Amino acid sequence: MKRDYFSHASKETHRKNQDFAAQRCIALVDARYLAWLAQHAQTKSKQESVNRQGLSPFLGEALAQAGLDVDVQRIYWFSEDQETLDVDGQIVRKVLSHDLDGGVSLLKSLGQDLRQLAIHKACDHVLLATDDERFLTVIDDAQLTGMSVHILADEAARNMPKLHQTDPGWGRLLSQADQRIVVQPKALAELLQGATSKESNAVQEDPELIRESITEVIVSWWD
Repeated sequence: MKRDYFSHASKETHRKNQDFAAQRCIALVDARYLAWLAQHAQTKSKQESVNRQGLSPFLGEALAQAGLDVDVQRIYWFSEDQETLDVDGQIVRKVLSHDLDGGVSLLKSLGQDLRQLAIHKACDHVLLATDDERFLTVIDDAQLTGMSVHILADEAARNMPKLHQTDPGWGRLLSQADQRIVVQPKALAELLQGATSKESNAVQEDPELIRESITEVIVSWWD
């Protein structure tokens, strides 16, 4: 005999908790495009490396500002550069330089990941960071499975009629998005320019560490 361990009230509470739980989101980020978004506010002509430490909360906040209650579970970072920084919750995908193949390897790699996420219903939302309109078909296919696909953009996305005139390709891509997630170039540039070396220096200059070092020196005087 099958026993019912949960009362009707407890089942209803469980269902409501599921309804109010933050939905899952995966971010697929073209590093080249993200750097382009930030270029208007960059103070450095050439960055030796990109800081991705705070990228997940940054994107989460941008989604929240757009009224989306989602949890950024993972970021796939598509880069043509040699990435040496390992960040929890971020997977690096190496692609060929855009100058070499015109973005074809990015199109294949990112497009394949988006298809797999949609086929396996791995998440409820995808945040896409790219300006390549060749993704239109794969985005449409993903949306037909019930997945919501949002696209990262700057302030230009707030005036779509003008954008369709000045940059028709990007305008068509952004029009396909379930929501356009607008970020401020200055805030993005500050995030990406947060050099890892500064964080290392901050750790070394921690007051507690300094006190411990001084204590060790004083103790050594009496040995």
